Amino acid sequence: MSTKALGDQGEDLTGDYLLARGCTLLDRQWRCRYGELDLVARDADGTICFVEVKLRSGGRAGLPREAVDRRKREKLRAAAACYLSQHDLDAPARFDVAEIYTDEAHRPLRLEYLEDAFT
Repeated sequence: MSTKALGDQGEDLTGDYLLARGCTLLDRQWRCRYGELDLVARDADGTICFVEVKLRSGGRAGLPREAVDRRKREKLRAAAACYLSQHDLDAPARFDVAEIYTDEAHRPLRLEYLEDAFT
């Protein structure tokens, strides 16, 4: 399975997770000059959620959230600011990280959702 297909699978799972919790999906794989936002959602309280999806398969070392380092967070903040301004949204916002763990055959084992993972 290609890296793109794995990423899409992870975003699909996370999107389903968010919908089941009453969120509205606003965008997926939204791009601007600062980078890409995996998922953008609005939760039941009206908060805009910028969701970074990270997948780990087959016992790879480290937590997926560790891939969202300082540089990645800066890019996500810039992309989120661009998104908010282009969509004329004036609402509270937060950054979430969805960690998806799979087995060696890339079958999902579990999803851990970290709300307000960084500022």
